[in-house]
Amino acid sequence: MLRAEAADGRPAGGRRPSAGWGLLASELGVLFRRRRTWAMLLALAAVPVLIAVAVKLSSSAPAPGKGPPFLDRVTQNGLFVGVTALVVSTPLFLPLTVGVVAGDTVAGEAGLGTLRYLLVAPAGRVRLLAVKYAGAAAFSLAAPAAVAGAGMAIGAALFPVGPVTLLSGDTVGVGEAVQRLWLVALYIAVSLLGLSALGLFMSTLTDVPVGAMATTVVAAVVSQVLDALPQLDWLHPWLLSHYWLDFADLLRQPVSWDSFTANAALQAGYVAVFGALAYGRFTTKDVLA
Repeated sequence: MLRAEAADGRPAGGRRPSAGWGLLASELGVLFRRRRTWAMLLALAAVPVLIAVAVKLSSSAPAPGKGPPFLDRVTQNGLFVGVTALVVSTPLFLPLTVGVVAGDTVAGEAGLGTLRYLLVAPAGRVRLLAVKYAGAAAFSLAAPAAVAGAGMAIGAALFPVGPVTLLSGDTVGVGEAVQRLWLVALYIAVSLLGLSALGLFMSTLTDVPVGAMATTVVAAVVSQVLDALPQLDWLHPWLLSHYWLDFADLLRQPVSWDSFTANAALQAGYVAVFGALAYGRFTTKDVLA
């Protein structure tokens, strides 16, 4: 949450920040100084650690086709710990943490009674709303990065690391393989931007953060359930989660950007729709009474 500002729009004890950059810096600073934020990032980082330790302590290597994708390759190359952990985290853990952050953006301020003071600043409601979304988007980038980073670290510590054989059969060096892993993390971060916008909108509807958080997470789960029903094939391309795990094209040679582009376009649509709904709700919301 942003810190409360004085009635003249300046932060207490300091000069007024120029434009919205001061608001953004304040939002990011408060977000990433919270114990809750770091607790969630550490919990996400624990996912690849648990996977790596479980495989390391196992008496036999995972059988091909058993367990999450890429799990059978972990003992051959530690870099696959990060990819496996991202696959495991994407359906639930990542949407859960993003839903918590996005659902708290506006409702958290309203619940604490600080929203009315923030709106006294010359930045205005639109800029404040944009800054709140930027904070949620920043966490959407940090969350998969925490999983990928921890996966690479624990994978290198427990297993051999070397050239990686891609899904296309081509072999790339460690440097390029690490770049591909970060590219997968970026793909998933983009996948979470639409969910962040949905959470922002839900956050403008209530003064109770838990309600907005829960609704956002449930929406992510429902989207995945609907995407698993073959009877709803016509609906699948429009579902929020449809492209979440379609990053296989990034693990081929050459890289195909079709899925990345389709995913980015879908998420941009959700950002536009729910951003507009959040704008319509927030700009007419009575919070100064």
